[in-house]
Formats: sequence, structure tokens, C-alpha cells
Amino acid sequence: MIGIYRPAPHQPSLPEEQVDGEYKRLRWQIFLGIFIGYAGYYLVRKNFSLAMPFLIEEQGYTRGQLGVALSAVSIAYGLSKFLMGSVSDRSNPRYFMTTGLLLSALIMFTFGLTPYATSSVTVIFVLLFLNGWVQGMGWPACGRTLVHWFSGNERGKAVSIWNVAHNVGGGLIGPLSILGMAWFNDWHSVFYVPATAACLVAIFIFLTVRDTPQSCGLPAIEAHRNDFPTDYTQTHEKEFSAKEIFFSHVLNNRLLWLIAFANAFIYLIRYGVLDWAPTYLYEAKGFSFNESSWAYFLYEWAGIPGTLICGWISDTWFRGRRAPAGILYMVLVLVAVVVYWLNPAGNPTVDMIALMAIGFLIYGPVMLIGLYALELVPKKAAGTAAGLTGLFGYLGGAVIANIALGYTVDFFGWDGGFMLLIGGCVMSILLIALTLKPEDAHKQAKMA
Repeated sequence: MIGIYRPAPHQPSLPEEQVDGEYKRLRWQIFLGIFIGYAGYYLVRKNFSLAMPFLIEEQGYTRGQLGVALSAVSIAYGLSKFLMGSVSDRSNPRYFMTTGLLLSALIMFTFGLTPYATSSVTVIFVLLFLNGWVQGMGWPACGRTLVHWFSGNERGKAVSIWNVAHNVGGGLIGPLSILGMAWFNDWHSVFYVPATAACLVAIFIFLTVRDTPQSCGLPAIEAHRNDFPTDYTQTHEKEFSAKEIFFSHVLNNRLLWLIAFANAFIYLIRYGVLDWAPTYLYEAKGFSFNESSWAYFLYEWAGIPGTLICGWISDTWFRGRRAPAGILYMVLVLVAVVVYWLNPAGNPTVDMIALMAIGFLIYGPVMLIGLYALELVPKKAAGTAAGLTGLFGYLGGAVIANIALGYTVDFFGWDGGFMLLIGGCVMSILLIALTLKPEDAHKQAKMA
């Protein structure tokens, strides 16, 4: 267990002539490891959403009850992403990520193979809470890896490309579920088929991911690429204590708090649409299981080009400013949500296009908030900073999307649910707008 909780010790430095080649090889290997690894986490995160229509129809659960159960993932993940982020900042991601994914797969096997797992809301809640907690071992470890292996002037592109990993993994749940139904004719296969794939991914993480460059006998990435922040000193390579991370770099960072609040409303839209898409499309639009599963897939995979384009717009159009790109995308999300809501049943093509548009757009702001958080603190505190924004996103936005949206639809129908989503869009735009001037001031201070 020591390897999980402490970074690997520094290795003797490689000869100068070997450094460049070894850096290139390891960067590709490690990036592929955290990309496929994080996609694997999403194979065993949102499976319950595809099972909800069956639980409503066959076992008599209400949407509100399942919303409460589903909120367990968001509550636990938000807390874990923040608290485990601090552990991650002082851990070896090779072991940390592998352990979390294997535990998550084990919980999905429990859902799929044990009838007791869906016998009550309480049991479902506990299992989903445990799954949410171990899922929190993914993002912070990836964030730590990215800031150690990619320097400042290339990090925006690296993070935007890596960030689509969750779209790849989340989208694959749909086809894997269709495949499982075809093979086993059992809706429980939405749990155990993706869990099997996740176990294979965990092995891949262990074989490819490494800790810091220094643990591999390489210099720090800033020295290797001659890409030092203006305020860079050797203290940037010093491991912080948990107290230093929280009180010196995270909790007193006003701009970090602003984007954390904005993230809560972005996540309300992200999961309000995603988690309830199979149920909404089945109940309100007459979609079959296969159609809803493909819609789920398209929503996630549409986020891949949307995220990449958003990163390019932020870097190119707005010269590294994150807030303007976030506002642009969220205004367009608002339009797409209204179309998705008001399109009458019987026009599945319009529903699919609207859902794809939301997926295309919403993951851009999700990526920007994560990137923004990494840029606001020293790299040794990156996992904790990202964890804070995740804490607000999941405990604020996703929990409301799960519980409040479920009960709102129970009492006021889907129209009431969509009014809640529209309100979230408006609030996210206003909160991101509040970061415009502070962002400019922060960038000017770093350039001084």
C-alpha cells in the first residue's frame, strides 16, 4: 500500500543523450495510459441510468426514489474527488488509478449478479455511494500526471484532448449495453458487461502509467522544455503537506471559488440531461431501449469534437482566457436544451440532433473549469484544486440533477424538470461572467 500513498522516489538521472528519447516515449505511453484509463472509469460509472427504466417498470420504483439513489454517486464522487485529490497529490497514479477502477468494477459486478443489490433504495444508495467514492480516484490522479508530464504552453491542448476520454468511455456504455442484451437477454448486463471491460482497462493502466519524470530518472518537464512559469522556483518541485495544499493554495484562492460555484450549475445541466435521457426519451418521446442507448452514446461522443474545438477557441480566439469561451458555449447549450424540451414526440431526428448538440457543447465548459483550476495553483496542489471544483459540481449540480429533477418531474411533469435545467443554464452564464475581470487580473499578475 505504500506505493499508492507515496510518490515513487527519484531515480538516478539518465545520461543527457537519452533524456529526449525517453521523454518522448514515456509521454506517449503515459498519456495513452491515463486516456484509456479514465475512459475505463466511465464504463462503470453511469450504468445505473440505463437500468432505471427497467427498475421503474418491473420493480415499481418512482423517479424520485431512483433520483435519491442515483444522487449517492454524485455525493460520494464530489467528496472523494476533493478529499482523494489531496491523497492523489502525494501518491503514485499507477497504483492509485488501478486500485480505484478495479474496486468500481467489483461494485458493478455486484449490481449485475446479485439480486439483493437492487432490492431496496437503501441498498442501491449504499452501493452507488461506494462506487462514487472509488470513482474519485480517477480524475485527480490524471490531473497530477498531466501537470508533471506536460508544461504550461502545451497543457491546454493536452488537457482538452485527454478530457474527451470520459466521452469515449461514457458513450461506450450504450453499445456495450446493447451487446450485453443481445448476448444475455438480461438488462442486468448493463452492469456486468462494462465491468468486465473495465477490469481489462485496469491492467492497461498498471502497465503504462508512471509517476513523476524524476521517478523515471528524467528532469522536471519545465526544465526539459525550457518552459518555466514566470513565478517558477525550485519550490514548485517540492511536495506540499496536506495543510499547505489546502490553506496556502486552495481555500484562500478567490478565483478558484468563483469557478467552483459556476461548475455546480454546469454539472446540473450535464447530468440533468445525461442521467435522465433514457427515462425521458422512453416516457415522453417513445424511444425503445436500443434507441435510448444509441442516444446516450451520441450525446457522449458528440462531446469529443465539441471539447477539442472549445479548447482551440479558448487558446486561439480568446488567447488563453477561459471565461469567454465558457459563456459562448453555455449560451448555445441553453438554445439546445429548449429545442430538446419543446420538440413534439414523433420527431426522433430532432431529439437526437438536440441531444447531440447539448453533448457537443456542455463538455467544453466542463473541460475549461478543470483546466482553469489546474492553472490557478502550483502543480503540486493541482489534484486538490480540481477536486474543489468537482466537489461543487457533484455535490451542487449533479445531486440537484438527480434528486430535485426526479421529484420535480414526479410532481410537475417533464415541463417542470426542463424549467429547472433552463434556470441552471442562466445561472451558469451569470457566474462565469463574474470571472471575466478576475481572470484578466490573474493572467496579468502571472505575466508580471
